[in-house]
Amino acid sequence: MYILEGNIGSGKSTFLKKIAAEHSLLKTALEPVNIWADEDDGKSLLQNFYTDTKRWALTFETFAMQNRIQDHLIYQQSEQTLLVERSIYSGHYCFAKNSHQSGFISKLEWKIYLDIFNTLVSNTCRVPQGFIYLRVDPTISYERARKRNRSAESSIPYEYIEHIHERHDDFLIKKLDISQELKNVPVIVIDCNDDFETNRAVFEKMSASILQFIEHT
Repeated sequence: MYILEGNIGSGKSTFLKKIAAEHSLLKTALEPVNIWADEDDGKSLLQNFYTDTKRWALTFETFAMQNRIQDHLIYQQSEQTLLVERSIYSGHYCFAKNSHQSGFISKLEWKIYLDIFNTLVSNTCRVPQGFIYLRVDPTISYERARKRNRSAESSIPYEYIEHIHERHDDFLIKKLDISQELKNVPVIVIDCNDDFETNRAVFEKMSASILQFIEHT
């Protein structure tokens, strides 16, 4: 199992759909955004998180962790090469950690969250064979997120995108405050600032780098 990581608006879903259409032996799995975007009383959990982050941060991050762990346990049983959008690890080290550092999750709530994360992930989840980081300048991520116009993301401030970018760099490039087991997982960083969706040459260059990475790890 390989994990495709990246900021909001980095192009993960689009890239997975394109590469799956051209490489049938490479199986892909999208992030379960639809679960978090299901509306109840006119608002989804994701919308609640973005519009009232301090109130909903722990609820959302705990629910997302549960969903990601459930999926991870299924994916790690696959005998095929599997490329998965996001993971329990970026959910923790990028999004949940950012909520704590930004003051949306209190010190006590963070301790509870960490206890759950460490118990469930350490005892049940195997680390992936590699991480693929679609790295995008946060200004470009922000514009792409605005352009795709998902209703749940309409209230995301640029500062949040910038912070999540920093957390991804800390996790996947600097490898700060992560377990030794995760530090040993290979990472390839792909510059995704150029438009690969309409530029065939850019897409082919990205795909070739990723397929070579998978072949040699």
